[in-house]
Amino acid sequence: MYDNKAYFILESIPNPKFPYRLTIIQNKKILLSLRVQDKWPGQKGHIFCIREKENKTPDIDNIIEKIPIVYMRRIGKRLVLILNRNIKKRCDFLFLKKKYKNKEGEYEQIFWRTEQGLKQNKPKVKLTTYHHSMLEIIIDSNEKYPWKFPGSLTSRKKLPIGDYALIHNEEYIAVVERKTFENFLKEFGQMSYFHQHLIELKAYKNAALVIEANYSDFFNEHKSKIYAPAFSAKAIAEIFAYHPDLTIVFAGNRKLANEWTYKYFEAVKAHIEDEPHYKISDIIEKYKLPEKRKGGINYEIRNAILHELPETFKTAFLKEKFNNVSENTIRKVLNELRNEGKIVLEKHGSKSFWRKITK
Repeated sequence: MYDNKAYFILESIPNPKFPYRLTIIQNKKILLSLRVQDKWPGQKGHIFCIREKENKTPDIDNIIEKIPIVYMRRIGKRLVLILNRNIKKRCDFLFLKKKYKNKEGEYEQIFWRTEQGLKQNKPKVKLTTYHHSMLEIIIDSNEKYPWKFPGSLTSRKKLPIGDYALIHNEEYIAVVERKTFENFLKEFGQMSYFHQHLIELKAYKNAALVIEANYSDFFNEHKSKIYAPAFSAKAIAEIFAYHPDLTIVFAGNRKLANEWTYKYFEAVKAHIEDEPHYKISDIIEKYKLPEKRKGGINYEIRNAILHELPETFKTAFLKEKFNNVSENTIRKVLNELRNEGKIVLEKHGSKSFWRKITK
């Protein structure tokens, strides 16, 4: 009945007040089980839920729907789900703790909400990333005219990467690389090095590249005198394509870049300090994330071999095409395709080449 995927299961139960049970299950383990008052919140805004005291495996005869979960994560005090279907696919569960009015202690409130309900009812809620504690920020010692972070505890020292780092419990929790308009233009002339630099940057949590310019500035011939607009467009596109998991911001100018970074650090710190409901933490800890969608440089090499290169080709051609990638990475992709039976290495005398296997 179950596999490695996580499932959203709704079943009917003999209870007049809570006639349905909603279960999130993965690898035969129940991550969450709730009694709910309706099949879907819809335009009602939200549905009040109560947590099952005992986790029970859904009864096959009573299952109304069973839907794979595409993604699940915590955002503040919410558990957000995306279901694998075209409609009614986004929802979240808000876990709250309320204090009793007439006695000591707390009780739990759980609300099941949907995208449509939130849009139409527009609940008055504050942002969850308000920060209340002082930020501890390290500024790289090479910064001659650093940004300002009023009300924060700042210090200067050599950072391993980036120009500004947010510290929490002696750990880097966010790192920002700052680029002026001129700095960013210069990187276009050394793209192989810059790609390596960005790979190191995004190895840190919540890494970002913040540019003190607008995207349109790089197409202004009066400002961009080093490279033609067409070249700049290709260079910027390559940076985004090779580093899809890195936050890149065109902030407009120095003042706005400074402000963006300041608010970003505040939000990161607030998110870490926003202690989630224990049940959400428990679910996320047990939840096995789905495999990432295909992407990255390995996929680019693989795609080029299978769909762009001629029937026969040499390794040297790939080295030239992907000159900013190590030879080991290229050979790894080649060996993977050979093991999959998609290509074969052929030798004729002292020469060798790869041939694609067509079926």
